Amino acid sequence: MKHRELYSGLIRIHILYHANKEPLYGLWLIEELGRHGYKISPGTLYPILHNMEKRGYLTSRKKLHGGKYRRVYRITEEGRSALKAANLKVRELFRELIEGK
Repeated sequence: MKHRELYSGLIRIHILYHANKEPLYGLWLIEELGRHGYKISPGTLYPILHNMEKRGYLTSRKKLHGGKYRRVYRITEEGRSALKAANLKVRELFRELIEGK
């Protein structure tokens, strides 16, 4: 993906956005990000998720699903706070980029 470093923050915002709606797991998230045009491998995504968990934005636990254990991620209060702040910044940037204000 060209310009990957520019999109890394947007990917993290996507993760928080979706984790705020419902618990999520890596494979689903890779597919969801793909629908938005982000081609991300497990080798890239899982370190991001682990780092976000380490920073307190997400929490995770193993959950049995279809006979296999899957790590399920949930947003924390710190993650909600970060998402709220990011929402304001994204709106500001949107206005500058799209609306020319």
